[in-house]
Amino acid sequence: MRIVRKKQPFHIDAWVVLPDHMHTIWTLPPDDDRYSDRWRAIKKAFTKAIPKTEYRSQVRIARRERGIWQRRFWEHTINDEKDYAAHMDYIHYNPVKHGWVQTVKEWPYSSFHRLVKMGIYSSNWVVMDLESFEAGEREN
Repeated sequence: MRIVRKKQPFHIDAWVVLPDHMHTIWTLPPDDDRYSDRWRAIKKAFTKAIPKTEYRSQVRIARRERGIWQRRFWEHTINDEKDYAAHMDYIHYNPVKHGWVQTVKEWPYSSFHRLVKMGIYSSNWVVMDLESFEAGEREN
């Protein structure tokens, strides 16, 4: 992230890293919507920096792909303050949603802790109504 941010600046508003996926909210410079370029560069730098020890399917071997990242990502441009708040909450609640912890504050790999220090969230914040979220992954 640091390497890419030096060349292609962006601000990380929110971030949570889970064992099998992550979520972020970025603010890009004005008139810049190149999310894909940044993700491609991040994935490439990360992949080159770690040893080749992961399992790879025959398809990934044939395509000369590593087995670290999923091929695609879900992108959403924030529409307004309500949408921003919903996605911030969704991101920070994600470890609880997936059953990794009982409360948001228990998950260490999250921008939630930085935002608590900034006074944006209280340390004992909880989601009141998960069903009302209009954010995040869509289940079919």
